[in-house]
Amino acid sequence: MSSLSALVKELRTKTGAGILDCQKALQETQHDVEKAIDLLRQKGLAAAQKKAGRETKEGLISAYIHPGSKIGVLLEVNCETDFVARNEEFQAFVKELALQIAASQPSFVKREDVPPDLIEREKNVYLGQVKESGKPEAAWEKIMNGKLEKYFQEACLVEQPFIKDPSVTIQDLISQKISKLGENISISRFTRYQLGQD
Repeated sequence: MSSLSALVKELRTKTGAGILDCQKALQETQHDVEKAIDLLRQKGLAAAQKKAGRETKEGLISAYIHPGSKIGVLLEVNCETDFVARNEEFQAFVKELALQIAASQPSFVKREDVPPDLIEREKNVYLGQVKESGKPEAAWEKIMNGKLEKYFQEACLVEQPFIKDPSVTIQDLISQKISKLGENISISRFTRYQLGQD
């Protein structure tokens, strides 16, 4: 029994899930910690998706000034209740997002925020590049769409890889926090300021 409690403790440390959830996941995966982590992540993402439609009226506005005072970020992140807004983990998460914005220079929160005329302009540029590359015409559309996807991943905050763990995106991170804190979380807006060059 002590070995099971050690596994539960390890799983809780790695996932932040509750004791009962960890026990159940370990039972379902025959005490395989890695499989249990995957199972909890799947359940967490499903729970996060259920919460995604809920209204977020509380939250924080955070300001971050990078050392050297040449880069600054103002960021609004919302949640459902003041209780979560005052939670240390939520506040630390908001700071992480501000650091992400300072370092990765996104232009938009999500791809739906990108103006259609800007998307058209990018498509035209990529199509021109593909035509110049000498690739067969049958592949142009696919290559252009691939380049557009890469643009979204760079320009949209929620699609960027997290600077501290590039194996997860900011959207994955938000889903994890929704699952852990039990409330919907949304990034409303941000502004990144930069003085001169880095």
